[in-house]
Amino acid sequence: MTEVPPGARPLPTTRTTPLDPPPELLERQRECPVDRLRYPDGSEGWLITGYDQVRAALADLRFSSRKELLRSPVQPQEPSAAKPGFFVYTDPPEHTKYRRLLTGLFTLRRMNQLAERVKEIADDALDAMERTGPPVDLVPAYALPLPSLVICELLGVPYEDREVFQHNSTVIQDINTPIEQAYAALEEMQNFLAGLVERRRAEPSDDMLGGLAAHEELTVEEVTNVCFLLLAAGHETTANMLSLGTYALLTNPDQLALLRSGGTTIEAAVEELMRYLTVNHYGPIRAVVDDFEFEGCPMKAGETVTLSAFAANRDPKHFADPDRLDFVRGGRGQLSFGHGIHQCIGQQLARIEMRIGFQALLDRFPNLHLAVPQEDVSMRDSMLIYGVASMPVAW
Repeated sequence: MTEVPPGARPLPTTRTTPLDPPPELLERQRECPVDRLRYPDGSEGWLITGYDQVRAALADLRFSSRKELLRSPVQPQEPSAAKPGFFVYTDPPEHTKYRRLLTGLFTLRRMNQLAERVKEIADDALDAMERTGPPVDLVPAYALPLPSLVICELLGVPYEDREVFQHNSTVIQDINTPIEQAYAALEEMQNFLAGLVERRRAEPSDDMLGGLAAHEELTVEEVTNVCFLLLAAGHETTANMLSLGTYALLTNPDQLALLRSGGTTIEAAVEELMRYLTVNHYGPIRAVVDDFEFEGCPMKAGETVTLSAFAANRDPKHFADPDRLDFVRGGRGQLSFGHGIHQCIGQQLARIEMRIGFQALLDRFPNLHLAVPQEDVSMRDSMLIYGVASMPVAW
């Protein structure tokens, strides 16, 4: 049982090192893994940081994902209902309806069949880097185009239109973006995708977008918003993991040497990087619908609950010496993909992209290194999904 905390404090967001959680966040984890939290709009709710508690909350259907009930821990904004198709912001049975449509499209078998194409895309990007010659900014040259092209091909979105979704996704993800600009960027993306959905309904295709558009029980708006989530998540998180993961490798030479020597597997390395980095550094977020007690804490209807996967993945009660990158550990049980009914539906695709992406990069450039001092690598500090903004590398 957790002791009920005395008072609400804001979410700690100030890092002292690029790859580690804010020290105050981990202090609060040690003091009270289920703590009161003050939200930017002045309301009070909860912050859960302990691994066992976060995992339990993610599996507890008494916590709701409905968008109109949620408050951001880092942005002062009014809660609003999710538009049809934004299934990550729904509860069963609505969530079940959309999830059932998508589960068969993201099976491990289907994702493994994409491995050869992922390798081709990685090799093409590496060929271009070689032709350009060092130094090269790894973010636009490799980390962003690899998952972007994969998800575009999988969905059936023209890659030549990538500027539309890459730019607008960045605008939406930036916590400093004025709300009017965020809504405008979202509307532009939705209009772009709605046009594609309508074309697929007129001219069926065998890509994922075409398959979803063929479901006549779904409206154009529903298909559009499902595709928006898949497109945004399909490039944003993996692109940041590829860039930030490479930064972690190049600044942890002992672990890089271990991976190169065969002392660990690429599979174990990817899981540990997911644990260690946790690019979704502000959530997930849930809401209390009815009064109930969780871990000895009386939670009230209407309160927002921030589940810090970032802190949970650094919980020393679950991971020994958690602030050390350790590929031998393998990161087993990390919560970066979530847990429960909302666990990331594209996690197998992301794993394949990371395994192939990291391995291909390291194989092509055995002496890859930063082309600037590591403290000069710029990070995406204001983004909801953390990562590297720019990282010049050489070989």
